[in-house]
Amino acid sequence: MAKIFFNSLIGLTIMISGYLWANGNSKMIIIDVRKKAEWDSGHLQTAIHLPLDAFDAGIELLVKDKKQPVYLYCRSGNRSGKALELMSALDYTNVINAGGIGDASRLLKVKIIK
Repeated sequence: MAKIFFNSLIGLTIMISGYLWANGNSKMIIIDVRKKAEWDSGHLQTAIHLPLDAFDAGIELLVKDKKQPVYLYCRSGNRSGKALELMSALDYTNVINAGGIGDASRLLKVKIIK
């Protein structure tokens, strides 16, 4: 179990590094809360993958500043709504449910890549 968690943290670190590289000095974070197979089928170019089932364990490692703008999306907006509730309970104040992937792409003007 510890090995799986450690590997997940390494993966999360790589994703964060990639996000920072792609976004430069941008303060906005985009998080895809869908399952890995959904992520693999296409995701927003600058998004970070943090599935809802790992959200509790990873969100505070990923987003340190509780006032930082965070946009969440999933397939339909349901899971991203649950993630928003989790973040609100942790006192994050600038979290937006961007809805489904297509809605998020249009709202944030970020293309979907595979």
